[in-house]
Amino acid sequence: MTGRLNFMHRSWGPLEPFDYTFPQALADSGVYTHMITDHYHYWEEGGATYHTKYDSFEFIRGQEGDCWKGVVAPDWKELQKKYHPSQFRDSGRNKFSRRIVNHEYINADTDLPARQCFDRTFDFLDINRDADDWLLQLETFDPHEPFVAPQRFRDNHHTGYNGPILDWPPYARVTETSEEADELRANYRATLEHCDALLGDLLDYFDAHDMWKDTALVVTTDHGFLLGEHEWWAKVFMPCYNEIAHIPLFVHHPDHMDQDGTRRSALTQSTDIGPTLVDFHCQKPLPHADGHSLFSVLDKDHAVREAAIFGIFGSAVNVTDGRYSYFRYPTDMHAENLYQYTLMPTHMTQPFTTEELACAELISPLSFTNGVPVLRIPCTPVSPYYKRHGPDVQHDAGTVLFDLQSDPGQNSPIADAVIEHRLIEHMVAAMKQNGAPSELFERLGLNPD
Repeated sequence: MTGRLNFMHRSWGPLEPFDYTFPQALADSGVYTHMITDHYHYWEEGGATYHTKYDSFEFIRGQEGDCWKGVVAPDWKELQKKYHPSQFRDSGRNKFSRRIVNHEYINADTDLPARQCFDRTFDFLDINRDADDWLLQLETFDPHEPFVAPQRFRDNHHTGYNGPILDWPPYARVTETSEEADELRANYRATLEHCDALLGDLLDYFDAHDMWKDTALVVTTDHGFLLGEHEWWAKVFMPCYNEIAHIPLFVHHPDHMDQDGTRRSALTQSTDIGPTLVDFHCQKPLPHADGHSLFSVLDKDHAVREAAIFGIFGSAVNVTDGRYSYFRYPTDMHAENLYQYTLMPTHMTQPFTTEELACAELISPLSFTNGVPVLRIPCTPVSPYYKRHGPDVQHDAGTVLFDLQSDPGQNSPIADAVIEHRLIEHMVAAMKQNGAPSELFERLGLNPD
């Protein structure tokens, strides 16, 4: 949204009062923006400021743990026969229970939230495709877990599993039987094929209405997902391996139709999306953005950065130059030098607790806060984040270096002091450009000078 990394300053949270987003930049220049999404985190505490940046937006309900269907007393006895025991995890009012209740009300293919998102997209395009100066953000939660797809896609993937519904892997090490693991992967493949089919419908729409000549199209994702690689399911709790961090990006632009189908070697990341969309509409660059416009890369392959840093708050800071990847973990994961910087003290689903805020202090403006002071809040074991996503649940947390050319699966770390030193220099430079807190360098055992 801002073209700027934020994982070194805080965990998942809303847009801040000082943030300036690409939808705002487009709106300020007369471009109409619309979002269609079934991403239910937008109507939770930690996402409530995002969709309001668009001129209009449509929400599709029912994904995962969305607080959607109101059923006071579900027939849990019958549902426990229908779903694998692991699909409940915890009892009570949690996202796993809500997911099961929601799913009981999704019966036909047309009920699936992803299908509904694309149907609303075609409605939008029917009305607006001949207009100028608009941006549509179509955002589907799929292929996020739980892995649910129409039966015709699931029929393509037979396994030896004969038990109850099993389509949501845990965020944990793989301990399932081979049949259970095969079932989870098969449901993922079916979901992915469904997403491919939906995207195909959109490409067909472009063909049918000759939209390629005057409409740009950008396709990307937020992250990947481990399906047993490195003996893990999911993300967050383990290192940011390439299965998680290396995401697809496809771009079509009418001015560069002669380049359609070609590849680029430039090292890009998701912070480039906002600056690129703003550049498509010939607007000024986003202030404080780390990302780069990729518009010029469509014409000719050239480098936009030497290296990219990435990660999640409270864990490693990682860097890649495209050939090597380097995970730099704190020397002490539980050291008392981890702070969140924010004016919106909200986690994904709840405000910061009073215990967390009791130690907050207002500090001088940071380089990217437009002269606005911010709260500095210790992230300690009293924080829900610390226990659910932060230092308490980080595993395999060792600093390692991988050669992606000889070891694309990142299975065998290498020792090369020269390469490591070079990547550390890239990491430090990028952290300083981002305005990373001074204590983060100490936490990682780095010298900012």
